[in-house]
Amino acid sequence: MNTAQELRRHKRTSVLPLGLCVALAVFSAPGVARDVTLARSLAATCANCHGTDGRSRNPALPSLAGMKAETLMEALAHYRSGRRPGTVMPQIVKGYTEEQLRLIAAYFAAQPKP
Repeated sequence: MNTAQELRRHKRTSVLPLGLCVALAVFSAPGVARDVTLARSLAATCANCHGTDGRSRNPALPSLAGMKAETLMEALAHYRSGRRPGTVMPQIVKGYTEEQLRLIAAYFAAQPKP
């Protein structure tokens, strides 16, 4: 076997594991990708008051970017129950399921702090 044949053979055998890894990533990631896309879409509804990606430009409204998910979930639960007063937040939070709120909180927690 000459050098060119050896290189072709090596190329075929080294591409197979890479292709397998890519296929596994593509076929196992759609659920995760859908969750990230859904989280981003849900979180976009907060942009009018809390800024793009949770970075508020209004000092009266808190930035959500980089906030711990647990902290945000607790505040949202308090708005929902009426324990925490608000003008629009109590109504807004009631429009989301618990899972949607978890996705929103996780999205903002993953954003860098302003």
